[in-house]
Amino acid sequence: MANEDLSNLKIDRSVKTFRSGKKRKFIYLGVCLLLVILAGFLYLKGFIAPAVSVEVVTVSQIYPSQSFTDLNASGYVVAQRKAAVASKITGRLVSLMVEEGSRVKEGQVIARLENEDTIAARDQAEANLKVARANLEGAKAEFEEAFLTFNRDKQLIARGVISRSQYDTSEARFLRTQASVAAAEAAIKASSAGLRGADVALDYSLIRAPFDAVVLTKNADIGDIVTPLGAAANAKAAVVTIADLNSLQVETDVSETNLGLVRVGQPCEVQLDAIPNSRFRGILHAIVPTADRAKATVMVKVRFLDKDPRILPEMRAKVAFLSRSLKPEEQKSRTAVNRSALITRGDRNIVFAIQGDRVVETPIRIGVQFNEMVEILDGVKAGDKVVNRPPKRLENGSRIKMAEK
Repeated sequence: MANEDLSNLKIDRSVKTFRSGKKRKFIYLGVCLLLVILAGFLYLKGFIAPAVSVEVVTVSQIYPSQSFTDLNASGYVVAQRKAAVASKITGRLVSLMVEEGSRVKEGQVIARLENEDTIAARDQAEANLKVARANLEGAKAEFEEAFLTFNRDKQLIARGVISRSQYDTSEARFLRTQASVAAAEAAIKASSAGLRGADVALDYSLIRAPFDAVVLTKNADIGDIVTPLGAAANAKAAVVTIADLNSLQVETDVSETNLGLVRVGQPCEVQLDAIPNSRFRGILHAIVPTADRAKATVMVKVRFLDKDPRILPEMRAKVAFLSRSLKPEEQKSRTAVNRSALITRGDRNIVFAIQGDRVVETPIRIGVQFNEMVEILDGVKAGDKVVNRPPKRLENGSRIKMAEK
């Protein structure tokens, strides 16, 4: 009896195994179904969609003049009035009153050579002139006395009061004092000329600016020997180099084949590498009447219409030769993008702005069109990257990759 009871206590493993396997199958099916639903959701949201290959362009700053430019050329800013200021005499530099960047006026003393000897020579010439003037006064006094005596003796000899010899002596003295006055006057002229020569010699020791200008370089220092020719090894031929900044022009070469595209008086626009965010109005001032045989070019000179203290000699410049003059509103830069990057949807214009590896549909306001570029008034800014020629399947939030060129 006890054995039968124990046999009834055995577990039927076949039934339990069947139920456990069936339950596990349902779980697997449920997990798979959830994964399929999740994958579909992510695909619809674009998280696992394949990246769209796109072409990228950058929103840029342009100038309206680019749409009516006939020719572009590069050159340098050159001062048309420039001088290496030196002395007409040889001497040691003892004073220098300017430095690089100093503005000088015409006739202003900018340096001085040692001049003690010329100062002494001038003082001597001035003293000689004073002596000559004093001698003239003495000669005039003697002449007045001789003149009065001669006139009195002339009356007396007519009445026979004095002898002929006494009259002759009086006449000779009168003529002698008259000659002395003339000699004294000539001596004054000679002394005055000597004084002027001494003044000139003294002025030669003062180095003056020949015109209104700005000091570009300092070529000598105090203590240097300055000579007109700079023949000695340690001598300097020039003290400073100056330039008239009002005479600045851009000198650029134009190919002989493009010479027909430029003319004197043609409006131009100048951009300087040192000031990339500014454009300067100009006009073609001159075409140099000779060609460079080696380069097959002709030099032209463009004059600035607007003065700017930031423009300096030897700056590199780019010149745009325009087909017409700039209007006031065309002198400012515009934010623009290639027209092919725009999409019109109803009354809206949009671009696909790139943010990381995805695109964002961005509404924009457009302005004037410049050839292939369209002005952007609002929505994106210069430097932003947008999709060029967006594919039809591109949508807001789509993942992208750059197209290989």
